[in-house]
Amino acid sequence: MTLRLDQIQIRDPYVLTRPSSGDYLLFGSTDKNIWSGQATGFDCYRSSDLLTWEGPLEAFRPQRGFWSQEQYWAPEVHEYRGRFYMFATFIAPGRLRGTQILAADKPAGPYEPWSDGPVTPGNWQCLDGTLHVDEGGTPWIVFCHEWKQVHDGAMMAQRLSPDLRSAVGVPVFLFSASEAPWSRALDVPSVRDREFPVYVTDGPFLFRLSSGKLLMLWSSFGDTGYAMGLARSESGTVLGPWTQEAEPLWGTDGGHGMIGRHLDGSLFLTLHQPNKTPYERATVFPLLELEDTVTLAGVLPAERLT
Repeated sequence: MTLRLDQIQIRDPYVLTRPSSGDYLLFGSTDKNIWSGQATGFDCYRSSDLLTWEGPLEAFRPQRGFWSQEQYWAPEVHEYRGRFYMFATFIAPGRLRGTQILAADKPAGPYEPWSDGPVTPGNWQCLDGTLHVDEGGTPWIVFCHEWKQVHDGAMMAQRLSPDLRSAVGVPVFLFSASEAPWSRALDVPSVRDREFPVYVTDGPFLFRLSSGKLLMLWSSFGDTGYAMGLARSESGTVLGPWTQEAEPLWGTDGGHGMIGRHLDGSLFLTLHQPNKTPYERATVFPLLELEDTVTLAGVLPAERLT
């Protein structure tokens, strides 16, 4: 089936560009209701132009006995050492939310469990893990320690074993959601009576500029709803310290995105908008790379850093 982006319900879009085959694969949270009920799995879509897509293709379907049966979120696919690895978030009754790593020989799957359950801490509420390989070749998972447990959502980094099967050492704190000048406390009925304000961290994605500087794209809530901002590592490494840009890269009811490359090498930004089920759709915007940041093409960066 051939579909336009506005015909595909999807959250947390992630695009894998494949120059060798001249196409793109789109992954994301693709169940009709990702918030409750029996989960189906993850689908992906294939395109040669980012405009029309073939699919859905079954990227992951849980085998009998898989530990999680609901709320399958935010799959990202990374090529690493000749194989393809999906970082995806799961939960189950009696177990806390976490990111598990799946693997496949082909980028579209089918993916099967690779790590033994989540590689994020078992006693933490975690989500949205992404892979970062540092300049020394060490793999890391960068993930969110969820606001449901810590109130002010935290961004964390954790070293992984070279085969991506397990965590190594202890998680390292990077920053809290409230550190971003654009981030606002969550204002919904379920949290208004809490003793402390709630700040959300979602969807980290790391990107190294041609200048060598390291950026992190991440999402929270701003003045006009769900939003996505940028942080920059002052050391050029995943450990930071991280400085937050003053204004969101995208501030209008959309977020949880990533930076990708067109087949010609130019950059694009993809994110989902709006942020309400079942209306979420992936959108793609041209992106301009500067010396120390990125900006939407045609939009001059404002006063960026605090």
